[in-house]
Amino acid sequence: MQKEIYNLEKKSNQIRNQILEMIVSAGKGHIGGALSCTDIIVALFYGEILRYDPLRPDWSERDRFILSKGHSCTALYSVLADLGYFQKSELSKYGTNGCMLGGHPDSGIPGVEADTGSLGHGLGIAAGLALSAKMDKSDFITVVLLGDGESCEGSVWEAAMFAARHSLRNVVAIVDNNGQCATDLLENCIKHPLKDKWKAFGWDVTVINGHSFEELLAVFNDIHGRTSDRPLAVIANTVKGKGISYMEGKIDWHHRVPKDEEIEIAKAELKLS
Repeated sequence: MQKEIYNLEKKSNQIRNQILEMIVSAGKGHIGGALSCTDIIVALFYGEILRYDPLRPDWSERDRFILSKGHSCTALYSVLADLGYFQKSELSKYGTNGCMLGGHPDSGIPGVEADTGSLGHGLGIAAGLALSAKMDKSDFITVVLLGDGESCEGSVWEAAMFAARHSLRNVVAIVDNNGQCATDLLENCIKHPLKDKWKAFGWDVTVINGHSFEELLAVFNDIHGRTSDRPLAVIANTVKGKGISYMEGKIDWHHRVPKDEEIEIAKAELKLS
């Protein structure tokens, strides 16, 4: 188990380095939120949780992963390229004219299940996929990663009601709970007791440290064999800008590009971590 954790931590560090390189090269990108959700995505794809095949992106029995907080796409792109969904050379073109890797996920990209960018829609798509699987008696699961700020969108809660009403235990919503919106702390924007709210909407809820692979795997390892009829919400407490000390918990780094000495400090910290 400890070796597995070490390998996942090492992979997360690699992905964070790639995120940094992409955003610095492009001169744009949402670095803070991409860093906060990296460990979650790494646990799902490298922790033997999701079923997928990079050589068959449209494999009918694959599990579906939807990045609803689409502005954190550099984390997902880095993972998909590393797994072989497309050439790693595409990452260096991120955000340039004519490149397939834009600032938000596009379903034309191998491994990307849905177009996301306008916040609040990923859970609705996930619920639809989950209902389709239930009706077809297919055993794939759908996992959707949302932002905590995104959870202010009313469409999230419409989808939450729908999923509970149809007893979609094959859908899992993970909230990247880093405590920040684009320009302020979440607590200053809305009173948002996430755990109580998801429970009130008929979901099973668990709260974990979103940077602890022990806790992530303990929850994720059970998502295929769930017996509850309720959908599952995982509130993953995270730190925006995780891995780079001067970014951690700083609202300025929602959408900002490091420069000069900042780049060197970030590279040094990620290399040492």
